[in-house]
Amino acid sequence: MKRSSPGFFDLSDRLEALSKCGDPLEKLNKQIDFEIFRDALEKAFAFHKGKAGRPFYDAILILKMLVLQSLYTLSDEQLEFQVKDRLSFMRFLGISLHDRVPDTKTIWLYRERLTRKKLLDKIFVAFNSHLNQQGYIAMSGTIVDASIIQAPRQRLTKKEKEEIKSGKTPEDWSIHKTRQKDIDATYTVKHTKKKADAKNDLIIPFHGYKTHVGIDSKHGFIRTQELTTASMFDGHMLEKLVDKENTSSNVYADTAYHAKANLEMLEEKGFTSQMHKKKPRLKVMPEKTKHSNTRKSKIRAKVEHVFAVLKDQMKLFIRTIGIARATTKIKLAHLTYNIKRLVYWQTRKPYPKCV
Repeated sequence: MKRSSPGFFDLSDRLEALSKCGDPLEKLNKQIDFEIFRDALEKAFAFHKGKAGRPFYDAILILKMLVLQSLYTLSDEQLEFQVKDRLSFMRFLGISLHDRVPDTKTIWLYRERLTRKKLLDKIFVAFNSHLNQQGYIAMSGTIVDASIIQAPRQRLTKKEKEEIKSGKTPEDWSIHKTRQKDIDATYTVKHTKKKADAKNDLIIPFHGYKTHVGIDSKHGFIRTQELTTASMFDGHMLEKLVDKENTSSNVYADTAYHAKANLEMLEEKGFTSQMHKKKPRLKVMPEKTKHSNTRKSKIRAKVEHVFAVLKDQMKLFIRTIGIARATTKIKLAHLTYNIKRLVYWQTRKPYPKCV
C-alpha cells in the first residue's frame, strides 16, 4: 500500500497528540522563564569573530540543550541526534525542522565557556532570585548533606599513585595520556553491614567526587552547593553550606557534622544546631537522644530526595576530566533538579492519560 505524502497539518497534529499525552517538556517550558538567565549567559557566550561566519547561537537555546542533557543523561553526540530526531525536544527548544541545530563540537565549546567563566554560580543566584519573586522563599531551616558522584576508576601503578599524591604528574606519561587521566578525583570508602546481625562491616570503595548541598526544609530547593573530591570529610564543608537567607536559623545534619568546631561556628553566626548526636562510646544510646534523632531524621530525610533524583533518575556520573569540568556537570545537574522542583510546585497535578 502506497503511503500518502505528509500533509500541511501533520506536524501540528502530532504535537497536539504529544500535548494530550502530557509532554513533560511542554509543561517545563510553560512554567520556567529561561529569560532570567540571559544577561548572565550572553556576556560569557560572546565569542570573538570577524565579519564572516555564521551568527552565534542563542544563549537560551544552548542553556536549554544543556538542561536536556542533564535531564536525560545524554552525551554530546546523543544530544545532537535527539534534538534533530525528537519533536518534543525541538518544541522545547523553540526550533523548527529547517532550523540549524548546534553540533557536538559547538555544545562542547559552549560548556567549556561555562567552565572557564565559572558562570553557573551567577546562574544559581539568578534562579534563587526568581524563586523568591515567585514566593518560594527559603524557610523552615537548612538541611545539609553530601553524596558521592562516581567517576571511572583509574588504573594506576603504585609509583604513579605516589607521584600524583605528591602533586606531580608521572614523568613517563605522554600528553595524550595526561589528558585522559583524571588525577583530581579521589577514592573513599563506605562501611555498610552485610546483614542486620553481621558483626563486621562491608567496606565498599568509591572513586570520584562529592557534592555537598544545602536545601531549604520547606520547598526542597538546592540553595547552597559545593563540590570536592570524594575523600573530603563532610563536616569540613558545613560553614560554606549554611544558608544565611533562610528565614529559620535551624540547621539539620547527620552525625558527620556534629563536631565542636561546627557547633561553635553555628552559635557564633546565630544558627541553631539540629544535628544528630552520636551514640556515647561503649554506652547505650540514651532514650532522650534517640527520640531527638528520630524527630530530626523525619525532617532531614528530605535531602535524600535530591540525591535520589540526581543519581537514580538523572543517572549522574562523571565522565569528564578534572574537577573544573566535573563542577560544571554537577552544578548543571543541580540547576536541572531545581527546575524540575519548581515545575512540581507550580503544577501539582497528575499527567493526563494519553488517548
